[in-house]
Amino acid sequence: MAKKKRNPPQAAGANPTPRPDPALAAASPARAAAVAATAAPMRLPDEVHKGDWTVAILALMMFLAPALGVPHELMLQDTLKSIVVSFAALLAALLFFWKQRKRDTALRWHALVWLPLLLTVYALGSMAWSHTYLAGVEAIRWFIFALIVWLGLNTLARERLATLAWGIHAGAFVASLWTALQFWADMAFFPQGPNPASTFVNRNFFAEFLVCTLPFSVWLLVRARNSATVALLAFSLGLNIVAMFMTGTRSALIAFLALLLVMPWILWRYRQQLAVKSWGSGQRILALGVLLASVLGLGLIDTGNPRLIEENRVEGRGLNALERSFARAKSMTQTEEYTQRSFSVRWVMWRATGRMIQARPLTGVGAGAWEVAIPLYQAEGAQLETDYYVHNEILQLLAEYGLVGWLFLLALLAYLLRAAWRTWWLRGEEAQAEGLLRATTLAGLLAFLIVSNAGFPWRMASTGALFALLLAILAASDARLAQRGRTAAGRLLCKPAFLQLAAFATMACLALAVYITQQAAASESRIVRAIKIALLVSQSGDHNHPKWIGPREEMLQLIREGIAINPHYRKITPMVADELAKWGDWRNAVWIWASVLDSRPYVVAIMTNVARGHAQMGEPDKAMAMLERAQKIQPKAPSVRSLEVILLSRSGQETQALAIAREDISANKYDHDMLNTGFVLAMRAQDWNLAIKAMELRNQGWPAHQADGDAKIGHAWLGKGDQNKALAYFRAALAATPPGQRQSLLNGIPQDLWPRLQP
Repeated sequence: MAKKKRNPPQAAGANPTPRPDPALAAASPARAAAVAATAAPMRLPDEVHKGDWTVAILALMMFLAPALGVPHELMLQDTLKSIVVSFAALLAALLFFWKQRKRDTALRWHALVWLPLLLTVYALGSMAWSHTYLAGVEAIRWFIFALIVWLGLNTLARERLATLAWGIHAGAFVASLWTALQFWADMAFFPQGPNPASTFVNRNFFAEFLVCTLPFSVWLLVRARNSATVALLAFSLGLNIVAMFMTGTRSALIAFLALLLVMPWILWRYRQQLAVKSWGSGQRILALGVLLASVLGLGLIDTGNPRLIEENRVEGRGLNALERSFARAKSMTQTEEYTQRSFSVRWVMWRATGRMIQARPLTGVGAGAWEVAIPLYQAEGAQLETDYYVHNEILQLLAEYGLVGWLFLLALLAYLLRAAWRTWWLRGEEAQAEGLLRATTLAGLLAFLIVSNAGFPWRMASTGALFALLLAILAASDARLAQRGRTAAGRLLCKPAFLQLAAFATMACLALAVYITQQAAASESRIVRAIKIALLVSQSGDHNHPKWIGPREEMLQLIREGIAINPHYRKITPMVADELAKWGDWRNAVWIWASVLDSRPYVVAIMTNVARGHAQMGEPDKAMAMLERAQKIQPKAPSVRSLEVILLSRSGQETQALAIAREDISANKYDHDMLNTGFVLAMRAQDWNLAIKAMELRNQGWPAHQADGDAKIGHAWLGKGDQNKALAYFRAALAATPPGQRQSLLNGIPQDLWPRLQP
């Protein structure tokens, strides 16, 4: 008796093939065929892969974006990375559309693609009522994001994912190599701030990117078959981990800890799909030995970077990668971190953003406009933008996009939870293969969402592109598993004419990208060159020397040209004005500050700078108008109060000005100008105690001016009638004054005291 053939098990989420009713078939064969055809599942189009270069270009993008950096300061590092990501996405799209220009069958679509498109549409709309430039930047960012997701959805076949994973891993490895050289040998090829930062300007940016790549590095390792590949991947994975430890970034360390809990469970659950099970004992020892030797051996090499050595001396952060990681992890348990250090600053930003969300829950403040609106929501007495981003992508999304941001966030979280649930219940051989890939991708997204709560990785080019690709991998997997519906995969009907039109539209986008790149490079280079000249002149200590006439004229020409191209570089443009103010060139300083206010109209510190400039130029009406504008936003900010004191004293209202100065200095609410003006007013009013306190506070907060401060304290003690204390401060001032400037200091001291100034 022949055995009946059993049907293979169905994967969870897949629709079983329907069987027509025998009775219905006998009664009406035509009707039965129609019912069967209607009930049959719609077959999704396969990934496009024959002769297509999309995945290779996306892999190259993920290699180049983190690996490349600008070796000079004339372009911001993330500007280069944004250029790499944008051009790679557009080039991949152009080649894709051109290759498929004669296609008349459907392509893939997925509900995930709607999410960035929703933000794109909102950003375009907010250009009409919010900050036009910043909203336009956001619209472009989310459009590129959506394009990467859609391209990956249609081209990321399972057999091609290794190519993408290698691109991600290789990019992370080269970036880690730069970090190691900066840590061990103080390599200064890439200009940067807090280092070691690889090619990312800031070490936190690098660490946030790196930790999200680790699941794919592990995925490649456990799938490797020959010993050479196993050793290479184990060593490079170890270096990547050590490089992350070198940064000491705590959000990345938390994400790494989460991966240590999740990844072993993933590997155990899908162990039947791993090449590890076919490894011999020698390969297993090789993999584990190389990985541990890399992490422990490289992690114990002390830094040769002088700045990191100084960090260790001041803050005790450790001299090697392992010490730094442990020290930074331990710092999260210290009270000072939440009251005085970086977390306390971020907490201030988060609270201000919470007030912003509460005030604009539906519309938000506009795409990209957080940095414009945040001064309006800061706590009473605050005077500076604490940063240009919230350092929490979730809060920034809700603050800028309002209801649209809520829809995006809730839909994304709902999809990820559903994807995790479906992955858990996948069964069968094919499902097992998809399960490993999906679980690895979800682990990467877990790390990404963790660091998103303490940084701004969505806005960084490399990390944002990785985010898009992680979603694309899940979307393509949904399609392969026939998970269809409005919340999953579906068809995108297309005709050759549509694809040809898309190819031409992509060409137009590439032309626009070339123009934007050229303008960004031209503007940034001019502004940065102007800053470098300004700093060089200031460092000379003699800005009025005739030799600086030419460079100063060049600097002003460069800053004019840079601002004319792009007047929205809030981060760097004011630096030139600050130096001009030090030289007494208030007119040029004021117009530069004013150009920043045109783009960021609520920055109180810049308003007060402009007002001081008008006061110095003898324009009291303009100065008072700017003061009133600042008072409407932050009437108790130190810079606003000190400006009020200055203007009151200049208008003959010294009694009122002195009362304000006494109140604020006594309450330890002051800035440099308040202390200077308060000292002058106190000396005139013979309030010697207030004058002494003002200069003592200035010496503590601005020790570079201590010699001048000690001399002023000496004069206050003279007024108080205590020559011995006055002489002690005069001697300290002379000792701290360069020899060439001592005569000038002596000229301000009564001559009858000169013989007694010798120690």
